[in-house]
Amino acid sequence: MELKLLTPVKIGHTELANRVVMAPLTRCRTAEPDNVPTALNAEYYAQRASAGLIISEAAQISRSAQGYAGSAGIYTDAQEAGWKKVVEAVHANGGRISAQLWHVGRVSHAYFQNGGAPVAPSAIPAEGTKCHIIRENGEHAFVPCDPPRALSVEEIGRIVGQYRDAAARAVRAGFDFVEEHAANGYLLQQFQATNTNRRTDRYGGSLENRARLTLEVLDAMLEVVPCDRLGVRISPYFNINGIDDAEPEEMALYLAAEFGKRNIAYLSVAEPSWVGGIALTDAFKKKIRQAFPGALIYAGEYTREKAEAVLQSGLADAVGFGRLYIANPDLVARIRQDGPYNAPDRATFYTEGPKGYTDYPFLKDSPVQKP
Repeated sequence: MELKLLTPVKIGHTELANRVVMAPLTRCRTAEPDNVPTALNAEYYAQRASAGLIISEAAQISRSAQGYAGSAGIYTDAQEAGWKKVVEAVHANGGRISAQLWHVGRVSHAYFQNGGAPVAPSAIPAEGTKCHIIRENGEHAFVPCDPPRALSVEEIGRIVGQYRDAAARAVRAGFDFVEEHAANGYLLQQFQATNTNRRTDRYGGSLENRARLTLEVLDAMLEVVPCDRLGVRISPYFNINGIDDAEPEEMALYLAAEFGKRNIAYLSVAEPSWVGGIALTDAFKKKIRQAFPGALIYAGEYTREKAEAVLQSGLADAVGFGRLYIANPDLVARIRQDGPYNAPDRATFYTEGPKGYTDYPFLKDSPVQKP
């Protein structure tokens, strides 16, 4: 009997060939400071186009939204043109791709801020958190994030506008979906979380106020993207990048219900277990299913067997794979025959060039190891 993981699924009004999703993976393969997607990026994504859906690496909506050298932007004409070539390459290989839009907030450094401070809901440093810069000698380095300053209400409004503009660029570039990255300890989750948001205005205090920016950004994106082509990523119980939220379940369920009211296509849930956090329970996933009527995608250390189980349970409609997709461009074929799988080379996750990026062998090319 065929795996449910390999059967078609409709997300929004778009038919996907299977339920295997390539999770968003920051790979830092563009050049500073222009951060324009290149032919190498297009090759990388095209290699993985057999996924039902590729969710792109997070693309920053402005230079000040960046925290990792080499991460791609989507706020200039050149960046938009670069992404258009990526999308065309994926489509030429029969794939579908979603653009994930990103603002890192306080997970940044003066390197990206023209010498100034990163921005955040409140002036609370991200203790123990690092970002990625290039030193004057050309050396790549992970360094502590700089202390942030609190955003003004006027600045928040400008950031909402930057998300809208980036979403419009994603549509022009031809992406099948556009995703709001409201997870993983970056700006929107910094507003959501109780320990990183100490504001006393309409963006702080109550749960609804802390969720406000996430929803304002989504509503701005809805002005330029049809609801059936929009997704959001959240990460309840996430515990790195300095996040320690006292109300993770309440926030997740409130947001899921609000997303449902807006009829967006999908909700992608990043499970915290891949970074050492707690595993999300089936009881919690049932509550998310009840709150959100659209397609649900879960990602976080999934294997073929674990993915099939969550699909068969009805708690998920598709499953995201991250590190397996780094090393296995033909992951769908490998899942179909139950392996073997290439092992990812962690030393090349955030380096430059094709090594560890586009040079992993396909099944027909080389013997590989099963993890």
